[in-house]
Amino acid sequence: MATTVQAGSQAVNHPVKRSRMQRRSRLSRSRVRAAWMFLIPMLIVLALVAGWPLARTIWFSFTDANLADLANARYIGFENYLSYYEGEWYGVLADAEWWNAVWNTIKFAVISVSLETILGIIVALVLHASFPGRALVRTAVLIPWAIPTIVSAKMWGWMMHDQFGILNHMLMSIGFISQPLAWTASPDLAMISVIMVDVWKTTPFMALLILAALQMLPSDCYEAAKVDGIHPVRVFFKVTLPLIKPALMVAVIFRLLDALRIFDLIYVLTSNSRDTMSMSVYARQQLVDFQEVGYGSTASTLLFFMVALCTVLYIMLGRVRFDEGGR
Repeated sequence: MATTVQAGSQAVNHPVKRSRMQRRSRLSRSRVRAAWMFLIPMLIVLALVAGWPLARTIWFSFTDANLADLANARYIGFENYLSYYEGEWYGVLADAEWWNAVWNTIKFAVISVSLETILGIIVALVLHASFPGRALVRTAVLIPWAIPTIVSAKMWGWMMHDQFGILNHMLMSIGFISQPLAWTASPDLAMISVIMVDVWKTTPFMALLILAALQMLPSDCYEAAKVDGIHPVRVFFKVTLPLIKPALMVAVIFRLLDALRIFDLIYVLTSNSRDTMSMSVYARQQLVDFQEVGYGSTASTLLFFMVALCTVLYIMLGRVRFDEGGR
């Protein structure tokens, strides 16, 4: 044992190897310095573009700022968040409309992201297969994702119109419904309509990321499974899904962030409807319609911390790793 330790010590102290280790150390430090030289300008710009507005919003949440007179905003502490006065609770956290918006946002995010993930996997598997015209199909699949959200929301708004919409006309022509449906105005159908449009638009994004992961998989394991006669469904759950799981979880977290911050699609399709109001729509209503900058900033701050908390929990519980893309 002592001989082994001594031999290892002599190997480390060898002049050639010691010089090689020193060169590697200098090269590593040089790469770190170069990386920081490129990162610092970006971090400064990010702090100015994102950090300052965020800090300003958090500050306004502790004031009674009004859109008509921001200069005379007065510090009121946590009254916008929660306060008790003369036997009643006030503030965003005591507002039933806020909690309704929170529930709508969570429901929308969970359902839409789940559907987009399942459909995205199916579309990616189809596009990954070899068939004539595959390049054309891949291009066509990306069209919904390429259309701006406002444009697609307006387009679907007309398609789901209760009197002139083609969707009602098609469903009535095949006998699926007997009378036109008010898709975006009905309390029972409004959220379904929003989710349907979001799934149509964002599924190509999920399919594109999953397809990129599928194309990087080794072919050896699939050839071995084919030789052994293993069923393709079992190969998918035992081989494909575990291998693409890191990329899949990154795709899900990106979509989850977008879903929790959803505003434009819901606002264009249903405006300030209580049945579909998200946290972003609620904050916009307080800021613009009611001109309560302090109250609206409080809702925006709560939304920010809620999104940040969901992201951290998802990364920790899912063990998502961005450095190596593995678990």
